[in-house]
Amino acid sequence: MSSSDGLALLAVDVQPTFFRAMTAPEAFLGRCRLAVSAARLLSLPVLFTEQVPAKLGPTHPDLLLDAGASVERFPKSSFSAFGAEGLADRLAGASVEHLLVLGLEGPVCVHQTALEALRLGLGVTVLADAVTSRRAADQDVCFAALRAAGVAVLPVETVFYSALRGADHPAFREFTDLVKRFGQVRSTGS
Repeated sequence: MSSSDGLALLAVDVQPTFFRAMTAPEAFLGRCRLAVSAARLLSLPVLFTEQVPAKLGPTHPDLLLDAGASVERFPKSSFSAFGAEGLADRLAGASVEHLLVLGLEGPVCVHQTALEALRLGLGVTVLADAVTSRRAADQDVCFAALRAAGVAVLPVETVFYSALRGADHPAFREFTDLVKRFGQVRSTGS
């Protein structure tokens, strides 16, 4: 992946109500914020799903701010993001060919979303350090299965540096500032 043409970022269910049960929530949120901010910098569509938001609340407010004024949220009750009404049509309407996926929970909603995206003919990259789960071992097993199915599983910085291609990209300096801002979050184990 060396260009941002045809890319979109999908943030799956990054709702604060889930954070207490997840591993390293502070580090996870920092990597999500980096990805959302970088996608916005590169003018990629940024879409959010929310699992039963009437009961579980909305997406983390910092991510919504990072996404800017044109926030697009898709409520769902299915585990796959593609169960959200209108999401597949929105991706098709934006000529998305490759989906960057982050969120929670890795072994459930992210896993099912990535596989469904493949079935729909999309390329898929799961942003490994912007995905979390209740049990790290389960997530590791699911990442291996996703790789075997044809999903790229890569860190946020790897993906966005690949989209920039080099230091001569007009957004390079702004991206490196984002890396400094959001890339230094350390896990507190909470």
